[in-house]
Amino acid sequence: MIDIALSAKQLNVHYGEKHAVHDVSLDFAEKEVTALIGPSGCGKSTFLRSLNRMNDLIPSCRVTGDIWLKDQNINGSDTDVVALRKNIGMVWQRPNPFHKSIYENIAFGPRYHGVKNKKQLDEIVEQSLRKAAIWEETKDRLHKSALALSGGQQQRLCIARTIAVKPDVILMDEPASALDPISTSKIEELISELKQDYSIVIVTHNMHQAARVSDKTAFFLNGHVVEYDKTETIFTNPTNQRTNDYITGRFG
Repeated sequence: MIDIALSAKQLNVHYGEKHAVHDVSLDFAEKEVTALIGPSGCGKSTFLRSLNRMNDLIPSCRVTGDIWLKDQNINGSDTDVVALRKNIGMVWQRPNPFHKSIYENIAFGPRYHGVKNKKQLDEIVEQSLRKAAIWEETKDRLHKSALALSGGQQQRLCIARTIAVKPDVILMDEPASALDPISTSKIEELISELKQDYSIVIVTHNMHQAARVSDKTAFFLNGHVVEYDKTETIFTNPTNQRTNDYITGRFG
């Protein structure tokens, strides 16, 4: 039996009068990568941001429905959103390191959540950078500015910063779209390694990337999930004609 890490049930998102996401129900399995694909404006990033309540920061946004993390409905009014975003981390489209040293970027989250011991922080920083495949590139410059890193290195640093607080789920919103092909390849390799420990949900416009890195794929169109299945099935034998039309480049 597949263990479910995160589950959305009849999720709806409105921006004022605009109904952006319609009755979406998706289960995300533990230690799997799920790709969300679809044309621009189809609701996939809006849906992704709902999974750790980032849409709360948009005044006109209203979200209804349930999102279950294990046995907690995180859409409940009693949810501690700071603790929630520790458990469901986010990696954005463009690298966004803090204007701090490499070390402080990684230590910030654990320190905020109560880790004060220097030796323990050192271990977390090294372990996180190793898991994000950037330790060898940064170990001799930990106290230099993170902004001196290349774009691809900054994005791996941001992934290290996310995993430093030991989340259950990592959300990624087009994490390689601003990067060159070599950096993109490194991020994809990293995603494949990270799924051994984390559940990952990734929004991508790059269908080749979705095919390479994900176990399951959901195709969004006009705020609806048209089809959700194993990635191989979506890309080789979709059941819905609209999915086939998008995959084969007839629109989008």
